[in-house]
Amino acid sequence: QVQLVESGGGLVQAGGSLRLSCAASGRTFRTNSMGWFRQAPGKEREFVAAISWTGVMTYYAEFAKGRFTIARDNTKNTLYLQMNNLKPEDTAEYYCAARSLSLRESTTLVSDFDSWGQGTQVTVSS
Repeated sequence: QVQLVESGGGLVQAGGSLRLSCAASGRTFRTNSMGWFRQAPGKEREFVAAISWTGVMTYYAEFAKGRFTIARDNTKNTLYLQMNNLKPEDTAEYYCAARSLSLRESTTLVSDFDSWGQGTQVTVSS
């Protein structure tokens, strides 16, 4: 098992920035690929971004391109999501996810990941 703990969420005004972190512990070899998802009230959980073990490969949802940046520091077993120019529609619970398999361009489904954090709330006011 790998444990994932998110932090860094909060309330921010539109146009502002937040940096989410996700600390991994336990069997961290299962964090070959990692990603961020989000879920707004009444909506399904959706893919935000994913990153390979080396960080060379990254994939983003269309809404995240140009505004969000995913990164990881394997020496600290930590995943990050830098979010800039936030919009009210970015309001959601953000979840960190990990999988033991390598990353592919198609690795964007909830079912592709086998470990999840508890989430951190991001609220963007207009």
